Amino acid sequence: MMTNDIRSIIEQEADAVRNIPISERYAEAVDLIVKHVHKQGGTLITAGMGKAGQIAMNMATTFSSTGTPAFFLHPGEAQHGDLGIVRRNDLLLLVSNSGKTLELIELVDLARGLVPITSDPQSELARRATLCLPTGAPREVCTLGLTPTTSTTVMTVIGDVLVVGTMDRIGFTTTDYAKRHHGGYLGSKSRQLSGKEAEA
Repeated sequence: MMTNDIRSIIEQEADAVRNIPISERYAEAVDLIVKHVHKQGGTLITAGMGKAGQIAMNMATTFSSTGTPAFFLHPGEAQHGDLGIVRRNDLLLLVSNSGKTLELIELVDLARGLVPITSDPQSELARRATLCLPTGAPREVCTLGLTPTTSTTVMTVIGDVLVVGTMDRIGFTTTDYAKRHHGGYLGSKSRQLSGKEAEA
């Protein structure tokens, strides 16, 4: 692989991130997260299949570590009993590039709130949603145009926007962070910052 090829791939992915449709829906999505989780005592449930599922799993762990209780529900396992974990006030954050993932569509009647991240705002998943966050339908950098590459990059960034927006809304501090990270470098750093925050 030549340097120009590498640069082209990086530029295509960066352009896809820059072209994510930005709207008031992000503020509305954060409002829903705060409402369901922090005001009504529900949980943020993320779900997705395949590579999108891996992104959804990462979103759940990042939300949980930053003050918003969340967990990943595998849509396949959901059909075999794990649906029992979904409660009335939970919010579903569903990740599907096509918006047609059958296993996700079968989840939509189980919670009062539904926010899909998808490339197709006209898909069935989007039509049945409380609100939809479109990715902008970026073209995959995969040479076959098939492997989830650019689409998962964009999904990750959208998840980060929601996480940071929610942290801001709930006033999440370094002290709060330190309580959730007892080990490793981040645990040590957050405790140091927390001490400085207390001194101020």
